[in-house]
Amino acid sequence: MTSSEISPISGKTNNFPGHQYHGPRQSLERGRWVKLICGASYQDLTAIRNLVLVYTLAGVDCIDLAADPAVVRVAQEGIKVALSLANASHHEVETFDYSSQPPWLMVSLNDGEDPHFRKAQFDPQKCPPDCPRPCAQVCPAWAIASDADEVVPTGVWAEKCYGCGRCLPICPQGIITTYSHQATVTSLVPWLELGQIAALEIHTQVGHEEQFQQLWRSLAPVLTQLQAIAISCPYHAEAVEYLQTISGWLGPLAMPIIWQTDGRPMSGDIGRGTTHLCLHYADQVLQSSLSGFVQLAGGTNGHTITKLSSQDFSVHQPKRMVNGVAFGSCARTLIAPVLQAAEARQQNPLAPLHLEDYPDLLQQAIALAQSLVQPWKERRTFSEKISDNIDNNLQ
Repeated sequence: MTSSEISPISGKTNNFPGHQYHGPRQSLERGRWVKLICGASYQDLTAIRNLVLVYTLAGVDCIDLAADPAVVRVAQEGIKVALSLANASHHEVETFDYSSQPPWLMVSLNDGEDPHFRKAQFDPQKCPPDCPRPCAQVCPAWAIASDADEVVPTGVWAEKCYGCGRCLPICPQGIITTYSHQATVTSLVPWLELGQIAALEIHTQVGHEEQFQQLWRSLAPVLTQLQAIAISCPYHAEAVEYLQTISGWLGPLAMPIIWQTDGRPMSGDIGRGTTHLCLHYADQVLQSSLSGFVQLAGGTNGHTITKLSSQDFSVHQPKRMVNGVAFGSCARTLIAPVLQAAEARQQNPLAPLHLEDYPDLLQQAIALAQSLVQPWKERRTFSEKISDNIDNNLQ
C-alpha cells in the first residue's frame, strides 16, 4: 500500500478533550499544527520508519523528510503500520484516535549551501589512540562511534548524521569537516504527480535571492500537485525583509504558504532556552506584512508552548497567531532510548527493527511523543480565549 492508497480512519475522534481534529489543513487554520522533522539529510531508514510510526500514532499533521526515495518509502511504510494499528482492536498497544486523515509527507529542498543538507566526516586514522572522543559524546544522532575500534572509514555513519555541527568545534585535533549536497525535485516527480508527497519545504537564507528564484522556477510543473509550501529561513537581522521579497516572487498560489521561523536550527534537544529565538523570530514575522501561516522551528521543545502561552510573550498580534510547531532533534532524542531498548532485545541484530514487535516499548514511545504533541492539540489560541471572554460577558 502506498500513501495515496491509505484510507482515512473512519468514525473515530481524537482523545484530546474538547477538541475535534479533522486533518492537517484544519490544524494549520486552528493553530494546532504539529510537524515531525526527521531531517533534510537524515537517512537512517530504520529510525525514520519507527519515528514515523510513533509520531503518526501520537497525532502529528506532517512529517518532514529528506528528498530521498528510500526515505519516502520507509515513511510511507511507517504511516501504513500506524494506521493498521489504530484500527486493530486486538493489538496489545493502546491506540490513539487522533485523525480523520493521515499526516502529510513533506520533503525538503535547498536553494544552495545550508547546514541542514550537510554531513560530517573525518579520517579516523588521524585520531590519537588516547583521544577521549568528545565528538561521539556530543553527537545527538549517535553517528560517531565512541569506541575507536568501531569507527567507519569516513569517521561518521553518514545515514545517521543530520548536520547539526556540534562535533566540529569540539574535536581536539580539528580534523572534522563537512560536505554538503543539494536536493533536487527530479527523483520525486513521480510521487508528486501521484499526490503521495503532499508538501515541499524550501530551505533558503538571506542573500540567496538568485538561487531561490532558480529553484522556484524549477518547481513550477509540480506546484499544482501540492497541498502546501513551507519556506524555512534561519534567523537573521534581515530575515523578515528577505522573506517579504520572496513573497513577492511567489505570486498567487492555490495552496497555503507556511513561514517556518527557524530560530536556532537543530538545537531543541540541548535545553529549554533554545526556544526563545524562534519565538522572537515569529513575533517579527507576525508583525510584518507577510501573509500565510506561521510555524515555529529551530530550538523547539516541550517548553515552547509554555513560553508561547506566557503572559510576558507578546507574539499574539491582532487577527494573527502562531499556527503550529515543528519538532526535530527534540522529537528524535526523546524516543531514542526506547529505540535503543528495542534494539537490545533484537535476537537477530541483522534483522530490521520494527518497534511494533515490542508493544510495551511502542506504548512508551507513543506516550513520550504525546508529551510534545498533545499540548498543541489541546491549545486554546488567543482568538479563542477572546471569543470565550465575549461569550461569558454576554451571558
